[in-house]
Parts: sequence; C-alpha cells; structure tokens
Amino acid sequence: MPMRRSAVLAGVCALAMAISAQAHGAPAKDAKSWRAAQAARADELALLQQIVDIDSGTGDAQGGAKVAAILRTRLEALGAKVEAVPAEAPGLPDNLVATLDGRGKGRILMIAHLDTVFGPGVVAQRPYRTDSTRAYGPGVADEKGGVVQGLFAMQLLRQAGFTNFKRITLLIETSEERGSPGSRALIGRLLKDADVELNLEPGSPPDLVTVWRKGSTTFDIEVKGRAAHAGVNPQDGRNAAAELMHQLAADDVFPKSGDGLTANLTVIHAGTRENIIPEHAAAQINVRVRESADLDRVETTLKANAAKPSIAGTEVVVTRTPAYPPLASNPGTDALAAQAEAIYAGAGLKLGRTGSGGASESALAAAAGVPALDGLGPVGGEFHSDKEYLELGSVTPRLYLLTRLLMELGARPPAR
Repeated sequence: MPMRRSAVLAGVCALAMAISAQAHGAPAKDAKSWRAAQAARADELALLQQIVDIDSGTGDAQGGAKVAAILRTRLEALGAKVEAVPAEAPGLPDNLVATLDGRGKGRILMIAHLDTVFGPGVVAQRPYRTDSTRAYGPGVADEKGGVVQGLFAMQLLRQAGFTNFKRITLLIETSEERGSPGSRALIGRLLKDADVELNLEPGSPPDLVTVWRKGSTTFDIEVKGRAAHAGVNPQDGRNAAAELMHQLAADDVFPKSGDGLTANLTVIHAGTRENIIPEHAAAQINVRVRESADLDRVETTLKANAAKPSIAGTEVVVTRTPAYPPLASNPGTDALAAQAEAIYAGAGLKLGRTGSGGASESALAAAAGVPALDGLGPVGGEFHSDKEYLELGSVTPRLYLLTRLLMELGARPPAR
C-alpha cells in the first residue's frame, strides 16, 4: 500500500509540474517524441554495451577505429552523410563527421568523443555491466553514453520525418581527453557554420546540465642534472630528482581543490637504477582555471622558481601545453539552459544547472561566439575511475531532451 501511495503521489507531482510549466509558457510534453525515446531504449543500451566493450583510450588508434566503424555503419543506415576526417596529430584514429540536411534555418553542431582515459586491456578486466539502476564500464558515461545519445537523436528525427533545420552535424572526435589535439582545426571549421553547439558530455547528478567549465593546461617541469655512482662518488652527481622535489615544494602554493584555480601534480618520473644519481627528472602539473589570466600567474611562478634551482649544476625548464580555455558564464549558455529546463518541465521533470572543473570543446564554441550548452548526455559520475557509472533512469529523459532541443533550435536558432 505505501508503494502504491508513493507512486500516485509521484504521478500527481509530475502532473502538477507539467501544468505549472505550461502556465508559465513552457512547451507541453511531445508525447510522440517521448514514446519514440522510450521505444529506442533497448537498442540504445545494446549499442552502448557494444562500444563500451571495445578499448578506445586516447591514442589507441586500432580500438578507436573499431568503435568508429560501428558508429559509421549505424549513422549511414539512418541516412546521415558520414565523413572520416584524419586526425591532426599522430597516433590517433580518424574523427567522424555525420550530417543531416533539412529545409529549415538552424545549423546545429553536436560534439561527442569516443576516446576514454583507459588503456588497452581494461575492458577485459571490467566489461560493461548493469544493475537495477546503473550501467558500468570504461567510458560508459564519459563519453560513450553521449555518443550513442547523439546518434539516436538523429535517428528519432529521421523516424519522425522532421526536417525543420538547415543542418545537424554530429562530430565524434577521438582525442578530447588530451585536449583535442587531433581535431582543433576541424572543430574550428565546423563552428564557422554553426548557430549553436550542443555538447554530449555526461550530465551531473541528480539531473543537471553544465553552464560553466574550467579551462585546463598542463605544465611540464623538466630537470637536467648529472649522473654519478650513488656509492663511489655521489658528490660528483647533480641529483635531478632532488631538485625536482625542491621545485615541487616551492610550487606547492596553489589550491588543490575548489571552484577557482587548482594546480595538481599528476605525473612524475625520475631515476633509472637504484645505484645511480638521477640525471633527469620530470613532472606534470595539471592546472584548472575559471579565468584565463590565472594561467599566466601560474606560469610566472613556475618559471621564477625554475630560474633559482637549489642544487648547483642542475637546469630546470618549464613548458606549457594548452588544452581548453574556460567556458565562462554567459548569456548565450544561460538562454539555452533555460530552453532545456522548459522542455524538461513540460514533461514533468526538473533540470538543474551546474559547473565543472573538467574542460570540454564547448569552451572553444563560446570563444568563437557560438552559443553552447554542455552536459547534455545521460547522467553519470565517478568519471576516470573504475567506479564510473551511467544512470539508466536518465537514458530516456535525456534522449527526449536532446531530440526536442534539436527540433526547437532547428526551427528557431539563436542569434550569434
């Protein structure tokens, strides 16, 4: 009896939200699109399992090509024109660009990535699996769930015969986890022909889209010393590892967590044998910022410390590898978020907003003057870990949301 009462109460609340949403101008639920999203669920999850169970970490050209081949077949079957675009950096699989042409106004670019942070062999250790509420596996949410969702949104438009858009493009890129070195120029070209960018990074719990993101940069600290026998004549060596420790201690002045600037040691290498004074040592510091000026501040500090090594005879070099700029809070993103919230409200659902320390291609869109909304993929969490998950209950609502956004933006694109 309590369960029945709870279900009735939930239904009443959903109905009340829908009525309230319509009263405030939100669109009513598109029952046809909702049913289509529900009907696609089993096939959507089957494709998700198929591609999650293929290793495709960034730089795994063979694995990435296998995933891309599966996706290309599916995209071509639904009537999309698909082009394999060679990566702009070595050792990466081709990017896929799938397009649908219509008869309307809006030019919409969706971006997703098939690369993960997991190396070869991880799938064999922990393949795709589900429990009553979640799916698990390498890259299941970040971002193979979003890749599949983008494909199925295009499929639902085809099934509905919807053509009130000028062009819908789905970019499936293969190097996002390293800052998109294999697709930067391609993204730039596609943005020139886009009125809006929808990014299929995972949504955040409980059901949030992403309206701001930090920018990311990696700083490399390299120390050159002099090798010597650790027992016979250690005094003749110049210990690169010891100097690196000094540099890291001096640089440990930046926050490690929080919504603002963070700088964290992520990789460190030193030494070759236990009886040799290390002649080389290196470390990487990953920096995330809300404001681009903070990157210059970090670089100035690192280079100032590098100019004053504590061990005479060592040399310290700092280099900077850029990834993504910040996605700052902006009116274009806020307007898209409000539009997405209205679609959800019309279906009796509540959508929220959040920010993220993780970077994405949406920052490139915003920098190019293209309105962008991020975090539109299925909801997930514990990214980049063996606990990564995707909320199964978000699959149908998020597919519905994306499909309806494509319809609305295709008919009425935002002004650039």
